[in-house]
Amino acid sequence: MFHTERLTARLWEERDEQRAYEIYSRWEVMRWLGARPRALESPAEVPAMIARWRERSADPRYGVWALERRDNGVVVGSVLLVPLPDGDGRTEDGRVEVGWHLHPDSWGHGFATEAARGALAKGFADGLTGIHAVLRPDNGPSAAVCRRLDMAPLGRTDRWYGVELDVFLATRP
Repeated sequence: MFHTERLTARLWEERDEQRAYEIYSRWEVMRWLGARPRALESPAEVPAMIARWRERSADPRYGVWALERRDNGVVVGSVLLVPLPDGDGRTEDGRVEVGWHLHPDSWGHGFATEAARGALAKGFADGLTGIHAVLRPDNGPSAAVCRRLDMAPLGRTDRWYGVELDVFLATRP
């Protein structure tokens, strides 16, 4: 899908199932995700999750992609660029979200910022003029990523995902 200096964003594959489970079975990752955060309980849940991500990646402009280190092939997490849902779960009026989910062993290395910067560049190259990040108000590390990306804080809303979230916006340079 795209490359950065240290990462390749690509479709999740069957060979990634163990690493996906290692990431998404951790509460310290999952506590920030979804309306009702829940860590995976079994590796048996992973194939369906990867299938959903691949479906969301059918339109090449959008997706939930594996982030693979270019130097050693280790998957550090996911980066996403997806349409935001309206209150009924349908795609809303062209608003798109960037997001990142990394394994704790990959925190603190700049991978989230690098991956999000790459996703933003891809979105803008594909014609988007604005891309949102939405995160839980107490998610300080992700808010710091938004600041490093020079995303403008827009305040708090419960418009998406049924929970109160802080909203940031990146606009095409």
